[in-house]
Amino acid sequence: MKKSYSSLINSGLSTFAVEKKKQMASIKFGTDGWRAIIAKDYTVENVKRITQATATFMLKNDMDKVVIGFDCRFGGAMFAETATQVFGANGIKVNLAKIPVSTPMVSLGVVKTKSDIGVVITASHNPPSYNGYKLKSAYGGPTIPADIAAVEAEIPDEVDVKLPSLQKMHDAGLLNYIDLEDMYVEHVKANFDLDAINNSGIKVAYDAMYGAGQDALKRILTNTVLLHCEHNPSFYGQAPEPIHRNLQELSDTIKNDDSIACGLANDGDADRIGMYDEDGNFVDSHRILLLLLLYLKKYKNLTGKVIVTFSVTEKMQKLCEQFGLECEVTKIGFKYIAEIMTKENVLVGGEESGGIAAAGHIPERDGIWMGLLILEFMAITGKSLKELIEEVYTYVGEFAYDRDDLHINDRLKKDIIQKCKSNYYTNFQGRAVKEVQTIDGFKYIFSDDEWIMIRPSGTEPVLRVYAQAPTAAGVRELLDSAHATLQG
Repeated sequence: MKKSYSSLINSGLSTFAVEKKKQMASIKFGTDGWRAIIAKDYTVENVKRITQATATFMLKNDMDKVVIGFDCRFGGAMFAETATQVFGANGIKVNLAKIPVSTPMVSLGVVKTKSDIGVVITASHNPPSYNGYKLKSAYGGPTIPADIAAVEAEIPDEVDVKLPSLQKMHDAGLLNYIDLEDMYVEHVKANFDLDAINNSGIKVAYDAMYGAGQDALKRILTNTVLLHCEHNPSFYGQAPEPIHRNLQELSDTIKNDDSIACGLANDGDADRIGMYDEDGNFVDSHRILLLLLLYLKKYKNLTGKVIVTFSVTEKMQKLCEQFGLECEVTKIGFKYIAEIMTKENVLVGGEESGGIAAAGHIPERDGIWMGLLILEFMAITGKSLKELIEEVYTYVGEFAYDRDDLHINDRLKKDIIQKCKSNYYTNFQGRAVKEVQTIDGFKYIFSDDEWIMIRPSGTEPVLRVYAQAPTAAGVRELLDSAHATLQG
């Protein structure tokens, strides 16, 4: 018998409701917050949902004050204001930035205002089509995994409450506008001898990658050549990740100007760092970590534990052994480092991706702060960045490192990871694997100085392949052998 028209309509509406619920239940935090494509999954409604979950978590834990900031991405102010209204509907007080700010500025703001939570509307280094939502805790760093899981458990299917206007929130004492950039710059001035750096003759080429660090850096350093220090939410079509392939213009600028002593670059929310020496050669985060450890321990006589994530070079462990320091390796994600920093005395902590923290600052990645430490190192020693790296090599030896991002279909990616889990890969084009480490991903070790690591990204639809060898040519050979083996 034919179904009635009304039953077909009801059936269709029911199916639509189920599909909508499935779609609405897709918010998950990755290694560093929730990220999604703007207007596809990153919508006002989904920002309402995740903010309501955060507000519910806060109320259950007797929290009542939050700091909210946004970077230079499309819609940042709108999404930040949406989050503000949801918190206001829950009676939570909001300190809201009026201009784009970096993630470290929000984290510092949480500490300075004695707030309970920080929210950053940012997708960090991801492509311009993305935006995201990071949570920060009262100590001024990433919210610990257990609390993130608690927030995720509170995400509703929809938020059906009347949101107050910003004016009504302000009138009711629930909204305060805050200058997080000014607060950050003053904090930098209180902790660095900027006169020594700015009067040292060190000329810096700075690439903001159109990100949120651009205005603060202009106020901090005076002897600079500025690149991409204007607002462009499209990032000129490039992901604002401070790695060499994205910074060719910075490298060329240094090569063509003998007066430039080094280059500094930050990502979209300025919590990551990339650097260049005076010859325009890229200085990756592994070497920056080694330089910071050398400076803080040998030159400033500071001590503490060293924390690195799984993809960082083992040269850090080697330098720690020579300095008599404990070195711990964690899963990938700065939140694991931050959690340890809140409980123990940590000298340096960092990731391969350019997120680094150091003693004397909040437990947070901060690309500007780490750059200033390196510039201070150069200023007090009178050595060039290249000379300081050579000093590092006297302790740990020379090495090369690189990473390829494989944009492959999901089925092949899952097949590769399953093979990794089942110990399928015992050699790569005849190169025998001596050991496999699986802290977070799969690291195939061939010798003391040669290894390949395979890991799916926690924030992007890519498979990351890392390699280390004594030379750049050796690294390229390893990466090519990995491509052939994985996709053969």
